[in-house]
Order: sequence, then structure tokens, then C-alpha cells
Amino acid sequence: MQHTQYLIIGAGISGLSIARMLKEQKKESIILEKSDRPGGLVKCDVVDGHLFHRVGGHVFNTRVPEVKDWFWSHFNREEEFLQAVRNAAIILGDKIPGYPIENFIYTLPSTTARQIFTEIICLSASGKKDPLHYDNFEAFLKGNFGETLYKIYFEPLNRKIWNTDLSAVSLPWLEGKLPMPDYHEIILSNLLRTQESNMVHSHFFYPRKNGSQFIVNRLSEDLNLQTGIDVNRLEHKGNKWFVNDIFSAEYLIYTGDIRELHSITSGISHDIAVQLDNLQNLLSNGTSNLLCEADPTDLSWLYLPGNETPAHRIIFTGNFSPENYPPNSRRSCTVEFSGKTSLEVMKNSLKKLPFNLKFIDNNFEPNSYVIQRKGDRERIASLKNLLGNLNLHLVGRFAEWEYHNMDKAMESGMKLIQKIVS
Repeated sequence: MQHTQYLIIGAGISGLSIARMLKEQKKESIILEKSDRPGGLVKCDVVDGHLFHRVGGHVFNTRVPEVKDWFWSHFNREEEFLQAVRNAAIILGDKIPGYPIENFIYTLPSTTARQIFTEIICLSASGKKDPLHYDNFEAFLKGNFGETLYKIYFEPLNRKIWNTDLSAVSLPWLEGKLPMPDYHEIILSNLLRTQESNMVHSHFFYPRKNGSQFIVNRLSEDLNLQTGIDVNRLEHKGNKWFVNDIFSAEYLIYTGDIRELHSITSGISHDIAVQLDNLQNLLSNGTSNLLCEADPTDLSWLYLPGNETPAHRIIFTGNFSPENYPPNSRRSCTVEFSGKTSLEVMKNSLKKLPFNLKFIDNNFEPNSYVIQRKGDRERIASLKNLLGNLNLHLVGRFAEWEYHNMDKAMESGMKLIQKIVS
């Protein structure tokens, strides 16, 4: 039996960050990872000289000072990272407006633009209100941007991404990730034709080499990381947790999928067991990704709300760093589809997309995005509190069922450390 004070399940960004923070506090921990290497959703591979973000394209930025300070204490910003300005656009019929679309209404057909401006002005004149007061995601988009922008852009794009009824999607969990409208700025941006600088990811940092895998590899250095271990049994006995009848710990930190806990956890109360069982209906989306070569462009992201392709975005990761593609080659990009999409369908869709895309490799991730519906957050908060009393702590996107990006995963880990380390 291997014993440790802190046992961490999952070696994605959440698990690695927590283990690193514990090490800095001189606390002992073991990380168990099902895969053969760390990284979780942010892991990368090199295929024919091209860096492949197997799930999306992960970059670092944060507005949380504590996270920023902690992150840069582990990396040399000037030597190991590049800073980039987000340059995103949208294919909308035969137009390619910039992003966010509300700042580029002037590029749309005049009839459409006139209707959108009329709705924006009416919304502005109706009086200032909290943009997050709406009951669901659909109501938020319609109530803040008007029916026309919702119909031509927000609804088709988000339907592709989330693959669910937008009126059933809870709103609070998307705070900090949604485009918050400022009608004054929207009108000025369209009149003066200026770029928005305050939106999420308007600037970001990216490793010069190996993408987000570089971050993973650095954070995992000198940690007690054991890979290839499928955790199939958690037992609470006395004041300890026993894992697979091989490991024991005072504190168990779980960063895996909360929906799996009901089938592997024992030694808990009937109430907790019932609550765990009731979380099996939580919704998530997977993603299918193609790594492709592309003709030159200065874009970083291109959004695809139209019906001409099932893909919902292209991430031009080759533009993030010159190390992401081989010399004398076209730059690479990742084309992302929601859910499990056949390779044949994905390859055929490339013919309908710009930049002369050439297939290199593909990947399917069964769970990439969490979908939070009404009541989910409250149910999970209650469960987190009960499990926390047993020293089982949930951290990370799929453990907390929160749409955490890299920095939010680190922040969540930081809050846990402050709570459990005396």
C-alpha cells in the first residue's frame, strides 16, 4: 500500500497545478493518470512536423493577478513565450466580418446592418440593466443583441458548438466567457471602425515550442506522477481514502469526470450516493478535430456559423508560433467539429472551406465541453460541500462541471490549496 497525504486523480492542467502548488508548500502528493502521459484536454502531438492540439488550441491569458503571478513564476515570459493579438473573423454568407461581430455590423449587407442597428439602438434606449439577468443562454443573446444578430449568427454558431437547446442552458456558468454588450462601444466601433481590446483573449501568450504540451511538461517536472492507472475503486474508511486497494491518502483530489464517481465510490452515506447517482444525466459534448495545412492568413480563429459545413471553427495554430510547422511548409490549423463526426464527412467538408485545406491527421475527444442546465450548479455545489467534509475535493472542468479554461483551472486549484493546506 502506497500512502501519501494528498492523492490527486487526473494529470490535466488542474491536477498538475494542484500538485505543483502542494510541492511549493512542501506537501507530499501522488498523481494518478489513466493515460500514458499527462496533459488531459491540452495535450499536443507532433505529426509530420506540425504541432497538433488534439482538442482545440490552448493559449494562456488571465485577468486574475494571483494566477498570473503564479504562472509566470514557473516560466520565462520573454524567452519561452510569444505574445499575440487575437485576430478572429466570421464567415457569414459571402461576407467575412471581424470578431466580435457586433463591432463589425457595418461590413454586413446594408439591409441587414440597418435592421441590427435599429435593434441595438432600441435595446440601448430601453434602459441599462444587468446583461446577466436573463434566465437562460438564448434569452441572454436575444435580449442583449437583438433578434437579427441572434438569427444570423449567435443561434446557428452556438447550436453547432453546444448541440443542445440554448433555452435550456443555464447562464451564470458562462459569465466571463460571454460577449458582454456595451452599446456605446458597439456604435463607436462601427462608426470609427476600431478593434475591441477588452474582450476575452484579445491578447494571449503562447509557448514558442510544443504549444500547451510545453506548459504540461514544465508543471509535471519532479512530481510523483504515475501513469497508466485506471482508477476504478475509491473507498472511504476511517479518516482515509483508499484507491484501487493500492493507494491511501488523507486528502483525495478528484479532477476526473464527476459522472463516473457513483460507480467507483464506496464508504459514503446513502444521501451522497443518491446525489452522485443523480449526476449521471449531466450533458457534455465531444469534439472531432482535423489537423490540416492551410494557405497563408493572418487569422488566429475563424468562426463558421453557416450550414455549408458541420465545422464550427478553424484555429490557425500554425500562426501562434513558427515552431508549430516544419520549414518550407504551409502553416497548420485545426478544424473543429462538435460531437463525433466521421472522417469522411470531415474530409468532405474541407472542400467547402477556404485556405485550400489539406488533411494531415484527426482526433476525437468524447468529452470536451460541459453543458450546464438549470439546477446543475446548485446540485454540484451541494455535493462538493458534502464530499469536502470527507476530504474528497472536486477540481477542474469535468469534476466541478464548470467551463474552466486553463487559467480558471489554476485559480480553482489555488482556492482549494488555500482551503486544505494549513
